Order: sequence, then structure tokens, then C-alpha cells
Amino acid sequence: MSEEAITYEVDDGVAWVTINRPDARNALNAAAREGLFAATHRFNADDSAKVMVLTGAGDRAFCAGGDLKEMSETALTVPPPDFAPQFGRNIDVIKPTIAAVNGVAFAGGFLLAQQCDLVVAAEHATFAVSEVKVGRGSPWAAPLSWLLPPRLALQILLTGDPISAERAREVGMVNEVVPAAELRARTQELAVRIASNAPLSVLAAKRTAYLSAEYPLARAYELAEDIWEPVYLSADAQEGPTAFREKRTPVWKGR
Repeated sequence: MSEEAITYEVDDGVAWVTINRPDARNALNAAAREGLFAATHRFNADDSAKVMVLTGAGDRAFCAGGDLKEMSETALTVPPPDFAPQFGRNIDVIKPTIAAVNGVAFAGGFLLAQQCDLVVAAEHATFAVSEVKVGRGSPWAAPLSWLLPPRLALQILLTGDPISAERAREVGMVNEVVPAAELRARTQELAVRIASNAPLSVLAAKRTAYLSAEYPLARAYELAEDIWEPVYLSADAQEGPTAFREKRTPVWKGR
């Protein structure tokens, strides 16, 4: 992994993955893209990490998108499907992910926030799919009209204009908006709450939430039953009620 472009640290079961190019507004050059793939693979294999938080260094930018200077130098035309990590599309991440948006999230930065399961944003953060302003494309924005009302998704895509963190929260793209100084602590608190839950239930809950984006409701119900059956049959499913009866904290085994 490119340590200069991406950092990885685990804090109380939470893996913090940071794009570390603050002078370039954390733009995604080749080193950052490769580092993000590597960090995601590391998280997937890291049993000590239950939740990933993706953020950017500094307080100006989460990620300003692709590195336009590099794109110009390489005369990039159509980016390949694995140009940058897209959770759930070109790299599977079964554990929960949270974007801690500490500034602008434009273009590829919007992509990264969009693909995370939850988003916590600093009050000064802004979001934009700015490709129409520079003649580029955003095929990765296909899920946007599932995440947002279609007319708002169209406005974001057609104008390229940014929306504020508070507006993003109002329409359901952002879970929480917090003062910048509290972003790390509040995101960590949310991630630890998730990490403390029964791990098999957490993984199943994430899979269930995305079913209706891909399947008709009747089929989604059927698949959800299949997803949850092994959870019901697990030792943890007995541990939860037992711990409640014994008035103690559950000890999850993940099996």
C-alpha cells in the first residue's frame, strides 16, 4: 500500500482509512487509487476491524475527485471499471463503511461517499458531481436516483453545482452533520456502536438493506429469509437473550 498517499489505523475496532494528499485536496492520483484498493483489501482481511471509516487529511477536502493534472498528462479517455474503488461494484466490502466527510466531496470524492453505507459530514462539507463542468463522465452515479429523489439526483448530475452538508442531510444522503472539530469523535462513536453489535447480525443487516435496490420486493423478502436463517441458528442468537436474562453484556463469538 502507498503509505504516503493512504494511511490505515485501527482504533477500538474501527479502521480509519485516510486519503493523505491535503495539498492536492486529496485528489485521486494513481498512488491514492492503488492505496485505497490496498487499504480496502487490508480491512476485509483484518479481523480486528469491524467498521471502516473513510476520510481525507486536513479540513479543506474529503476528496476533490480525480487528479485532473494526471488525467491531462496521461490523456485519459474512458476510465476502466477498476479505475477507483467502488464498494459493492468492483470490490466487495461485507462489513459496514462510513464516510467522514471533512470538506469538499466532488466527482470521485462524491463517488467514494456515495458508495459508503453511512455518511457523517462536517458542517462546512459540500457535495457535487462536477463532471459536466469539465467534460468528463460519471457512470458510477447510476445508484444516485435510488439514494435520492430522482429529480434531485438529476439536478445534481445536470448542473454540477454543489449542495451543502445540511441540504445533503435533509434529502437523506448524509446521516449526521456535525461541527468540524467533532467529526472524528462523532464518527468514531457511531462506528463503535455498530462494532459492538452482534457481528453476524450486522453483516446480514447490511446485505438486507441493499436487496430492494436490485430485486422486486417479493424476491427481496425471500432472499432476506435466506440471509438471516444462519444468524438465527448461530450461537450468538442464543447469547443475546441469555445475556439479557443474566443482565450482562453479550460476548459475541461471530458464529
